[in-house]
Amino acid sequence: MVNITGAVVLHPSGCILGESPMWHNERSSCFWVDIEDCIIYEYNLLNKSCRQYQLSQRVSLVVKSNVADELILGLQGGIARFNLITETLSFITTELNADWKTYRCNDGGVDNMGRFWISTTELNHRADAGALYCVDKELVISEKLDNLSISNGMAWTADNKRLFHTDSVTRAIKSYFYDEQTGDLEFERVAVQIPTESGIPDGIALDAEGKLWIALWGGYGVGRFDVDSGEMLSFIEIPAPHVSSCAFVGEALDQLIITTAKKEMTESDLNEFPQSGHIFIIKPGTTGLPVFNCAL
Repeated sequence: MVNITGAVVLHPSGCILGESPMWHNERSSCFWVDIEDCIIYEYNLLNKSCRQYQLSQRVSLVVKSNVADELILGLQGGIARFNLITETLSFITTELNADWKTYRCNDGGVDNMGRFWISTTELNHRADAGALYCVDKELVISEKLDNLSISNGMAWTADNKRLFHTDSVTRAIKSYFYDEQTGDLEFERVAVQIPTESGIPDGIALDAEGKLWIALWGGYGVGRFDVDSGEMLSFIEIPAPHVSSCAFVGEALDQLIITTAKKEMTESDLNEFPQSGHIFIIKPGTTGLPVFNCAL
């Protein structure tokens, strides 16, 4: 296994629960959220400026829209549009079979057909209480997976024939056959099983070589895994225990941003790991896959 060094702080955001890193090529910006502080961050890689957009509810996912200067969000409350110029929020749907007093959206993504994939989780991550949904451009909602606890990382292969997905509590990243025309999933196999001592798999990203980068909550870093053998090939150590997600960014998609969290950490923990909650960046030696726009 190769240890990759050189990760540095991109922005000292000190997130309680940093998540959903995303590259927006038209704005030359990296986006991420702090779920618990209800904040969207936008960091411009060209001028190194950072903007914050304050919301009134937890926000867990941001993706690109087909509309300029607009994001599609997964929130505690449903799915919404967010205008980056006027900073106004408008709900698309709240119909995800969830009581929003005790549930919120969690992770998700956009497939090559522009469909929006979003999961739900109970606020205390009650076992088997969440689900994964797909919303098409006609706003037809389909439940794709049920009995999930903490539905996390999602990544489609470059040929759009497979989807990788994890329910974090299982420590397994599962491979599903994916029908790009219908959005249907069929379980194939467990691609990667994370051992207890390595942490809990959270957000994921696929690189152009088909290898899977997995953020390891409680594992102090991001591992690069072979999806055929399940072996960890390399590891990026991060000076924070709770590493939550990662995404390829930059015009060439040759940089990896990594989100972290300080949730559930004691004062002693934070003294030992003061950079917890910050956002890190590194050139990992490989490039990522392009991000699709959401057609909602």
